Order: sequence, then structure tokens, then C-alpha cells
Amino acid sequence: MLGKLVGAAVFGALMAGVAHAETFRIGLSNSFVGSEWRTQMIEEAQAAAAAWKDKGVDVEVVVQSGDVDVQGQIGHIRNFINQGVNAIIINPGSPTAFSPVFAQAKARDILVIATDAEVASKDAIYVGIDQKAWAAQSAEWLAEALGGKGNLVTINGIAGNPANEARVAGYREVFAQHPDIKILNEANANWDQAQGQQTMQNLLATYPDIQGVWVQDGMADGAWRAIEAAGKKDSIAATGEIRKDFMTRWESERLNSAASVNPPGVMASALNVAVLALQGKEFKDGVFGGPNANAIYIPIPFVDNDNLAENLKAAEDKPGYWSVTATVTPEEAEAFFK
Repeated sequence: MLGKLVGAAVFGALMAGVAHAETFRIGLSNSFVGSEWRTQMIEEAQAAAAAWKDKGVDVEVVVQSGDVDVQGQIGHIRNFINQGVNAIIINPGSPTAFSPVFAQAKARDILVIATDAEVASKDAIYVGIDQKAWAAQSAEWLAEALGGKGNLVTINGIAGNPANEARVAGYREVFAQHPDIKILNEANANWDQAQGQQTMQNLLATYPDIQGVWVQDGMADGAWRAIEAAGKKDSIAATGEIRKDFMTRWESERLNSAASVNPPGVMASALNVAVLALQGKEFKDGVFGGPNANAIYIPIPFVDNDNLAENLKAAEDKPGYWSVTATVTPEEAEAFFK
């Protein structure tokens, strides 16, 4: 009889725990599937959601991901609103176009967080790296590698994308401080390795006297292949990738390279912040910054020849496309709240 009572008590306690478990539904919107970085971003966000179960919180994620324009991504947001999600995390394709639909989400008490690229809307917050600072960090390295002088070219992502435009502003600001550094050309290769390689080939053919290349991730591997094919890997300094396969070649070929890290874990970081906010925690006064006063910036790791081996060791059991990453854990995210 006692055993039955104890068993009933344990069962009742378990059921009470289930009854009172917090449950949140979060929509994830991604508008570009042309890189494994985006795939890793979503996978890490899904893993972060699953990890909340150990804390007694059920987080269901609904993913909308595809190659869509701004109107298509607005459709993602409207779908999430109609589905009654508690929060939306978006890697946005525009800094301003989503403001009306974000206002609609806020009117339905839906938390909106942008990541990877900032938005101007006061009805959303941003959790991610400062893309301008990301670019400035690697531009400073390149300026130093060139001794403050020389000819360089840049290869950028998708023109008009808010992350891309912030990065362009970041390197321009740095190189403007070095009057003996001349930017010969600023090209776009749309965060595509094949385009990055072809663009670099074209630039080398047009400008044979290049000493430096500032190229964004998602294209740097391709750009370096063109540099190596031209026999110029020992005479050119260029920014690189944080992918395992590129870092492996970087080490073996002893490339003169370095890379700012935009961690795929940015969406997971945003999700952890979202869950804490949905639990009713209030943001600290003064926690938001950036040009729109709605940004929480997270650290930007940096890979160079001094710590390359360390980063490769961390990637030992990962596939070649895996990128160096970092995530703001729930415990670390607590620092943003009162």
C-alpha cells in the first residue's frame, strides 16, 4: 500500500511538472540558402532550442528557409504571426523593409529579434555581432600586414544587404586612415565561392600589382584559390575563411591570412535571449546600442596564424564545411537582463 502511495506521489509530482512546464514557439526566418554557414546557423539554433528542455522549458522552432526576396521573407513573418508564435528570429534581407510587418507582430505581442544583420525598426531588437566592427577588425589586420601601404582590392557579398553594407562601411573607415593604401576596385561576388574565385581571377588580370585583398567570408576560399593558381600566394596578404577546409589549407600552405569570425551561433544566441525575455525577464537599462539603439552586440572572435592551430584542433571531428562558432549561452545571456 505504501509503495502504491509513493508511486502515486511521484507520478503526481511528474505530472505537475509537465503541467507547469513553460512552452514557447519560435519562428526562424532565413532568406538565403546558398551557403553552409546559413545551414549551420539554423542547426545551431535548433540545438539551442532542444537544450532548453534540460531547464524545464519546451521550445518548439518553426523554420522558414529558402532563397526569397524581401517580399518572400515578409511572407515568412506573416505566416509566423498567423501561426501564433511567441517570438520571431529573422536573418533579414533589408534594414528597413520589415518595419510595417514587425509592427504587426508587436501588436500581437510577438517578440521580434533580428540577427546577423541589423534593422531600423523600433519594434524589433538585434542580437548578433557588430558587422561594421567585424570588417574593421580584419581591415586593421590587413593594413598592418601591408605595412600601411600598397594596392588592394575588396570582394564583397550581396549589394544592398544590411550586413554587407555595414561591412563595407567598416573597412572603408579603416583604410581611409592609411593614405598610402589604395583601393583599386570594390567588387561583389554574392557570398558564393565560385563567384569569389572568378572575381579574383578577373581582378588579378586587370590589376597585376595587387598586394592585398580584403574579402568577406563565403568567398575567401575561392579568392585564395585564384591567388594560388596565379602563383601569388607568397606576395599577397588576404583575409580568409573560418571554415575547417579552408583553415586546413591555410595551415598547410602557410598563407598570409586572418579572419574575423561571424559565428553561425548568432541565431542560437538570439534564441537564448528570446527565451529569457519570454519568461518575463526585463532588459537592463543601457543594454541596447548601435545606430538604431536596439542592438545587443556579442563578441567577435578572430583567427590568425597565432591561434590557427588551436581552432583547427577544435574542428577535428567536424565536417569540412564547419565554421568556427560561438554562442551566448542562457547563463551568459542573463547578463543582458535585470
